[in-house]
Amino acid sequence: MQISTLMELKKDPKMWDLFKYNSYWYKTLNRDFTSLSSFKNDMKIKYKLRATDKINDAIDNIDLISNVLSALK
Repeated sequence: MQISTLMELKKDPKMWDLFKYNSYWYKTLNRDFTSLSSFKNDMKIKYKLRATDKINDAIDNIDLISNVLSALK
């Protein structure tokens, strides 16, 4: 594996955890370092870091707050 790819993985703790626990990525990144973008996309899906996930979490929090306020009336 290229040193630059390994340093990129170690920068972000979430990327490093995903890399440690899913060993198939080692083989993929070792053969083709350009697949780092697909690794990052997989990480965003697993840890729910996409913009749509954040919006859904915000909507869920707003619904929870409105339900609590409705119950207090």
